[in-house]
Amino acid sequence: MRTFLVPTLVAAATCLIAEDPAWESKPASQWTENDARQVLVKSPWAKATRAVVARLLTEEQLRQGGLMGLPRGLGNEGLDPKSSGPRVSPNILTSPRGGDRSPRSLPQSTTLQLRWESALPVRLAELKLHEIEPPTLQGDGYSIAVYGVPGGSFKGTPEQLGEPLKNFAALKRDGKKDVRPVRVEVFEREGGAVVVYLFPLSAKISQEDRRIHFEAQIGRIVLAQDFDLKEMYFLGKLEL
Repeated sequence: MRTFLVPTLVAAATCLIAEDPAWESKPASQWTENDARQVLVKSPWAKATRAVVARLLTEEQLRQGGLMGLPRGLGNEGLDPKSSGPRVSPNILTSPRGGDRSPRSLPQSTTLQLRWESALPVRLAELKLHEIEPPTLQGDGYSIAVYGVPGGSFKGTPEQLGEPLKNFAALKRDGKKDVRPVRVEVFEREGGAVVVYLFPLSAKISQEDRRIHFEAQIGRIVLAQDFDLKEMYFLGKLEL
């Protein structure tokens, strides 16, 4: 029994060691492509987040809000299944809700990918995979990118497309004022648009903050994600 148990414990310990993430157990020069991919997809600096897609409003609701026609642009187009527009309620004669929508127009969800583009391990992983990071304008700050935003082709420069989104995003910390982005840019990519938020270094995020909560609204898409700062260390330094 003892002869069997010792090798088993050794093997189990070896597996635990092998499961340490690459950014903790290897120099970046030794990362494999799978290691780099993990940094960009599932790591302290990269999260897949389930965003809520608000339902379409009826024409009556839009008019009440002073709007004419369905909103257009990023975060409003390419979100809804076909044949999901307004329909007449089958009980229109007995219900005041004659503007009911089909079930497919109820709130939905979509999965988006978030990355701290300014973090060193993310930049190294992109270099390893020969992945081109969003070509943002020069500027120092904390940079967070949202990948995979549905939509079509939109006219305008990256800054022009991003300007309407500046007031609908923030970094939040307990006991401190919300941090708003100083710039937002939008880039079209295969598989959806990329929205890049640049937050000022004057926010002075530190390990004492413990947790960062990122919130943003892109048209009808609303997303929120927490990041644990104690996990975001690379080479002994907090990397954001």
